[in-house]
Amino acid sequence: MSGQNNEGKLIVNGIPVDEADKQRFIEAAGGVPVEFCGTPENFGDMKVKAQIPEELRGKATAVIGNFDPSLAPQFTSLEWLQTWSAGVDAYIAPGVLPASVKVTSATGAYGQSVAEHMIAMMWALMKNLPRYVRNETTHRWHDEGTVVSPEGATALVVGTGDIGSHFARLAKAAGMRTMGVRRNASQPVEGVDEMHGFDELDALLPSANVVAMSLPRAADTHHMFDAHKLGLLGSEAIVINGGRGDAIDLDALHDVLAAGAIRGAGLDVFETEPLPEASPLWDDVNCLITPHVAGGDHLAGNTGRIIDIALANIRRYVAGEPLVDNAHR
Repeated sequence: MSGQNNEGKLIVNGIPVDEADKQRFIEAAGGVPVEFCGTPENFGDMKVKAQIPEELRGKATAVIGNFDPSLAPQFTSLEWLQTWSAGVDAYIAPGVLPASVKVTSATGAYGQSVAEHMIAMMWALMKNLPRYVRNETTHRWHDEGTVVSPEGATALVVGTGDIGSHFARLAKAAGMRTMGVRRNASQPVEGVDEMHGFDELDALLPSANVVAMSLPRAADTHHMFDAHKLGLLGSEAIVINGGRGDAIDLDALHDVLAAGAIRGAGLDVFETEPLPEASPLWDDVNCLITPHVAGGDHLAGNTGRIIDIALANIRRYVAGEPLVDNAHR
């Protein structure tokens, strides 16, 4: 452990893991005590907040899992929080945790599952499937008209990290041309045919058949897709969001959908979750809504990737090495 003094350290693991994975965590900790709080019956439901017993909250120097942010003041010894989520907004918000607490996320665990979900939404909207599902509930036999194909279409991938790169590769496999948009346009990304900066977005939107969004939450991405940008899209364009919900102005999106100005939208994330019952998007036949389920551990492989990320950082933590900081605090 490179001479690192680990006296007094305690790792509290709230991930619901089986016995084999418990042993992996114990070995990675290298002698630092590990307390396990995840219950086996919650395995497969990573939406459950980590149930850290009250008597451990003040002793834990490291927590693996997502505890209720309102309990943060009770974690008086905390040095490091490793979330099982990709988003860490609730923990890095001002006043939640001291600035000295390192926050790392499970970014990198969800690219495959979220991108596949986004692709499924895209294809469903291209083929009018949401309309047919609604017809099925009323036993209505009705032709919903023409469809479109990904073959030869252009996918504009806004946010080209783990999710965006996975989406781009899947889109290319379906015959699409891929254009990426990111802050550093000089950095190539697998699956993206050509890269552009955020400042070029307005010029790119009119030619996009599909806009696939997987943006992080930041000041310059809040309502990035407002009435102006949505108004630049063509009438057959499809908007898919699997990143942060506040990247789209939902009122503006409803307006373009209601006007038939774009073909449709597929949303798995929302600025307010759950999406309020009064939202008109629920009733829009061209809006496909899922309740933030693209990631999590809905795909079996995600849990393994979450565990691998946590294990790698535990080894760094006990060795006194810099943690892999995917939270970009």
